[in-house]
Amino acid sequence: MATKKVTVTIPEDLLDEIRAEAAERGLSAYVAEALRFKRDRDRLRELSDWLQEEYGPLTEEERTAAFEELEDLDAEHERRRAAGKHNAGEAA
Repeated sequence: MATKKVTVTIPEDLLDEIRAEAAERGLSAYVAEALRFKRDRDRLRELSDWLQEEYGPLTEEERTAAFEELEDLDAEHERRRAAGKHNAGEAA
């Protein structure tokens, strides 16, 4: 994959936190992942806005169900991340 070097300005305290979290995979990989995540959320927001324009706003029941599903997905993601870290430690 082609890459390009850029310069960005980040608050020092945030940079310190990110460097601590990104230590093993590196700052560039961490930032690239964060930017992809943000881009995907922006696209999802655009889709959500369009769907609500086309079909009307969500009902409270639909909103509750969606948040419950997101919580389940977040829990599964955390479970897989924890299992991955554990398995990576065993391989070393």
